[in-house]
Amino acid sequence: MSFKTKLHVLLGALLLAGSVVRAELTPGAAFPALERVKFEGALPADLAGKVVLVDFWASWCGPCKASFPALNKIHHEYADRGLRILGVSVDERRPAYEAFLSRMKPEFAVVRDAQQQLVGQVQVPTMPTSYLLDRTGKVRFVHRGYHPTTDEELRKEISQLLDEKS
Repeated sequence: MSFKTKLHVLLGALLLAGSVVRAELTPGAAFPALERVKFEGALPADLAGKVVLVDFWASWCGPCKASFPALNKIHHEYADRGLRILGVSVDERRPAYEAFLSRMKPEFAVVRDAQQQLVGQVQVPTMPTSYLLDRTGKVRFVHRGYHPTTDEELRKEISQLLDEKS
């Protein structure tokens, strides 16, 4: 085998390995440790042992704007039972992020992943995408986009996870 052929085989193997390592998270996968990511903004201190909805959004995303009022309602309905919602902005520009928050007024925790650390680890496929994590930090449900049935689906899934014994 020539040097050039060996080089092509090696490069191909490296590309395949990289795509496997950076595969999109699916139900059953462990979610990356949030405390290891350098966010702008503070993570809630009480995420451990809670059901957590991690919602990736961007200021330019129309469906993200539509989802925020529903997420506020879900937060109020389930926070006392152990649900935590964490909105993760992927906005690189702070003014756009701040303007969005000023308009949408989220009542749940929000951080900004300006350097795309978490979004890169998770390989978020579209905006918005939500990952519903069980009390052990495992991905149990994934929602891509925001649709008319998303609220109802989230409520059913959240109730299911909150009703599970730890």
